[in-house]
Amino acid sequence: MSSSFPLVRRSCLTLGLLAVATGLVAQTATEVTPPAGQPGKDVIWLPSPQVLVDRMLDMANVTSQDVVMDLGSGDGRVVITAAKRGAQAVGVEYNPELVELSKRNAAVQRVSDKATFIRGDLFETDLSNATVVTLFLRLDLNLKLRPTLLDLKPGTRVVSNTFSMGDWEPDDIWVGGRDCANCSAMMWIVPAKVQGNWRLAQGDMTLMQTFQDVTGTLRTGRASLPISDGRLRANRITFTVGGVPYSGRVSEGTIEGTATTDGNSVRWTAARTGVNRVR
Repeated sequence: MSSSFPLVRRSCLTLGLLAVATGLVAQTATEVTPPAGQPGKDVIWLPSPQVLVDRMLDMANVTSQDVVMDLGSGDGRVVITAAKRGAQAVGVEYNPELVELSKRNAAVQRVSDKATFIRGDLFETDLSNATVVTLFLRLDLNLKLRPTLLDLKPGTRVVSNTFSMGDWEPDDIWVGGRDCANCSAMMWIVPAKVQGNWRLAQGDMTLMQTFQDVTGTLRTGRASLPISDGRLRANRITFTVGGVPYSGRVSEGTIEGTATTDGNSVRWTAARTGVNRVR
């Protein structure tokens, strides 16, 4: 009988250690999984349904060529989903517990090589390398961030969960159905900046720009013709002058394209001669 006492003691010790370890794991899991709805620096954390995350990335046409930055990345689901599509994805999150949770989630999904999470203030983060920016903030925060977004490279896609950008009209809108009740998303494509004065072979052109909408005049000799139907999509511009449709591509200080009249396409080039403030 004496030989059985050590075995019983070892068994009790093992069970005791297991209980302690289980308690520690449960405690750790609670610590690194903050509850949805908790207040944050700027907004509360509300996880987005996966169907909405997928739709937002579909709207931005995210591929392996993209750099996606998610502002207020929460538990990392947008970043992880983008990384699964092959994109380099970065999440910016102020809550350190959520940052650590995101890193764990990325490791479980085996995308840690493409998914990066940083603790930081989204208003102080450098977004210049992003080709896609995703966010789930409030209207007032979107408006505060809007000037920074408009300064990004033309063609950068911005996708917002639920909240608009004020009077910056979205290029695409999605409203969920039965599979995602009360879900909505909006996408904007950052337009090139064309406001100012331009010189063409035909005369002088003045463009006025409100986000992706363009108006202005083309002065040829003594005539001053209004520019109508002006629109920008990334660095592509279209407008009409005197019934003639123009299209072109905006690059550093120039616009090059074609004008179509009587079924014939004529090349045109404009060089910038002055810049005004762009809204």
